[in-house]
Amino acid sequence: MPTNKSATQNDSNQNGIELLRANAMMAHLIDALEAEQDIGHYGRLVFAMIARHFLEEEELVQLLCKNPNLHENQVRVLLRQVESRDYNPPRPERIREWQTQQDFPICPNSEDPDGCNVYRDLKFPDHIYENIQHYQEKKAEVENEAA
Repeated sequence: MPTNKSATQNDSNQNGIELLRANAMMAHLIDALEAEQDIGHYGRLVFAMIARHFLEEEELVQLLCKNPNLHENQVRVLLRQVESRDYNPPRPERIREWQTQQDFPICPNSEDPDGCNVYRDLKFPDHIYENIQHYQEKKAEVENEAA
């Protein structure tokens, strides 16, 4: 799988982990993985959906493999699914919803309105923002037709 790092991030003097740590939720997930904690299915999914834009595949695999009882082939399957569907990083509401379905707290402070918002602290490749804009335009069209 080729790297998905944006040109902005590639030109930065910071590495991907440092860039991800700019967001409290991602720092929390990195710390938990480095401590070999189980971040849960949705924690792994959220982490993969976001971190794939900042890390090389092997670095991402190594981090996710620190999750207990998760084997490398399982991590690679997860990454292939995320990549093949080209998932955008999830909205804060979606992360909070997923968090209710597992024990591990994905957001360290889910009461904070920006606590699960990765778009506030991280710069993603331009196509992510274009996908979101396209989705919002389609949604507005459907709502206008229904009205």
